[in-house]
Amino acid sequence: MENRDRRKINRGEGFSKKHFTTPKPDNKEMVFGIRAVIETIKAGQEIDKLLMQRELGSSPLMAELVQVAHAHNVPVSKVPLEKLDRITRKNHQGAICFISAIRYVSLHNILSEVFEKGQTPLLLLLDRITDVRNFGAIARTAECAGVHALIIPSKGAAQINADAIKTSSGALNFLPVCREENLRDTLQYLQQSGLQVVACTEKADKSIYEVDLAGPTAIIMGSEEDGISQDLIRKADQLAKIPMIGNIASLNVSVATGVVVYEVIRQRT
Repeated sequence: MENRDRRKINRGEGFSKKHFTTPKPDNKEMVFGIRAVIETIKAGQEIDKLLMQRELGSSPLMAELVQVAHAHNVPVSKVPLEKLDRITRKNHQGAICFISAIRYVSLHNILSEVFEKGQTPLLLLLDRITDVRNFGAIARTAECAGVHALIIPSKGAAQINADAIKTSSGALNFLPVCREENLRDTLQYLQQSGLQVVACTEKADKSIYEVDLAGPTAIIMGSEEDGISQDLIRKADQLAKIPMIGNIASLNVSVATGVVVYEVIRQRT
């Protein structure tokens, strides 16, 4: 793939133990208060996630928030009051949303553009990768390697904030990210579009070096805690592992992603 062509496309818009850090929320990325959150969503801001108080009773304003969030496909999580209070001690009224640092793109549009250019799709699907630094490092490697897009779930993924942008060294300004409601349905769509889905897991019999990655491919990388979920493994076309020779039987997920992605590049070049 020519580098200049890849750049044009990109401008379209479990291998380790869990290593959690909880970044301190940046007030510039956070909006709180029911009416303020409603107006932020209506204004067309890209919302990374919306936290709503679990025990909060029904009210016309809260019902409006739920309706607006649903209409704009905003991921909603019901959480206890204590979690909201840990984020801010100000009067949040039971609702806090985080504004995404990027705009998500349509997976359909990405695939259409890649196929129209006569290129071979390479996508990375990240299953519940929650560490912001891992996510940023993966994005940096993916952009350097010419991956056409990252695919993440609408819930249970790292927040794409200033820390993620910084860790990616700005790669997230160029690399499209697709946010999907149901990853199982997404895998089926990818397969129907002619891509093979390869799940990278230590439970595989084949090495990543034994799998043909030259054709249209989507790679699944699993969470820091427990790898790829079983329902996604069952739907994958191929399972592959990175050979381990030393005493430690796992790699950090961002490092593992680099190994796998560059094996794809090696085979294609």
